[in-house]
Amino acid sequence: MPPVTSTDILIVGAGPAGLYGAYCAGFRGLRATVVDALPQPGGQVSALYPEKEIRDVAGIPGARGRDLVDGLLAQAAQFGPEYLLGEQAVSLAYAGGRPQVTLLSGRVVDAGAVVLTAGIGTFAPRPLPAGEEFLGRGLSYFVPDPGAHADHDVLVVGGGDSALDWALTLRPLAKSVTLVHRRERFRAHAASVTAVEESGARILTNAEVSALTGAETVAEAHVRIGDTVEVLKVDSVVAALGFVSNLGPLAKWGLNLLRRSVLVDTRMRTNLDRVYAAGDITEYDGKVRLMSVGFGEVATAVHNAAVELDPGLSLFPGHSTETA
Repeated sequence: MPPVTSTDILIVGAGPAGLYGAYCAGFRGLRATVVDALPQPGGQVSALYPEKEIRDVAGIPGARGRDLVDGLLAQAAQFGPEYLLGEQAVSLAYAGGRPQVTLLSGRVVDAGAVVLTAGIGTFAPRPLPAGEEFLGRGLSYFVPDPGAHADHDVLVVGGGDSALDWALTLRPLAKSVTLVHRRERFRAHAASVTAVEESGARILTNAEVSALTGAETVAEAHVRIGDTVEVLKVDSVVAALGFVSNLGPLAKWGLNLLRRSVLVDTRMRTNLDRVYAAGDITEYDGKVRLMSVGFGEVATAVHNAAVELDPGLSLFPGHSTETA
């Protein structure tokens, strides 16, 4: 008999929207359980840019990604949500009208309602074609701890925002930073390109890493520029080549989808009974994919779910300033 967890609101996805949803559920007096396939909360923020400054959340002029996640966790903690991390939501069934979600481990979560805040779904980095054997031995795709690159000769590969963000983040810590991009023009914001140019980092465009070499760890990067190959001494390589994503098992739940997004109505309801969605995973006319929008969407989803669970409740939850 698989273990069963019973809860009022099951939130699938522990990114910023999901964490705020856990707070909203607790504020309504509902038990919340948060499931995420990643081993830590924070979703893409924790996995992709924990050190990047986020400036588009209302009332917060700027906060590192990890600090924003810590704040959301602290906000929800007053209501004691349950976290099931490193657990992927696999299948959906119903028992007595209640959604039952089976996780990859076999655990079943019996919930009054489900709120999907899974962002872009599962995601995996695009590999660096040359040198994949050095993954974990000097080659990495994310930078969870910039201090690990202190006093290193660092090579950053890529031309998007993430690549330039990491180059800027590591430049004050590293002995040197070289940015390699296979095209002439970058895909990143113009301000980021200017900042990297002014940072003292070396920039190589129309260039491509053809090989990484070394003994136990990476020691050299072979960079092809036109018809020549330059060998760079490197201690670490950060490949920020983007990532591929998909909805994973959610795609088989029977949700109405538009490409990789879940269609919702104004209450954030999906076509499935007692299943709501919020944040980047959703689609509707006029959708704006910003974190701040996701916070409003998950509040809408949770409060509408609360009323569905108890029709005697008011949709308006009251103001937090009115509570002790």
